[in-house]
Amino acid sequence: MLTPEHYQNVFQQAHRAGSPHFTIIARNNTLSHPRLGLAVPKKQIKTAVGRNRFKRLARESFRLQQNQLPSKDFVVIAKKSAQDLSNEDVFKIFEKLWHRLSRPYRG
Repeated sequence: MLTPEHYQNVFQQAHRAGSPHFTIIARNNTLSHPRLGLAVPKKQIKTAVGRNRFKRLARESFRLQQNQLPSKDFVVIAKKSAQDLSNEDVFKIFEKLWHRLSRPYRG
């Protein structure tokens, strides 16, 4: 997702799946493919290295799962504890959350 309007659109009527380390917010889109947005605040992950690492892992997880994901806009929001996880743990949590958000939303 590229513009602030895209992000605002997701935040308005979204469903979410979360862990203690990060949250994924999703909303249906009108496109034929899923899109990813990232929100990794400096307040949560202090160093640029930490923020970039988290974003890289999020993008890679999304890339590996996007063929199974529905046509939704996803925004990943990092929390402070995300920087303490190993890469393997981050991927496991992402996989669980992608699966949870792929089910039909009843809300």
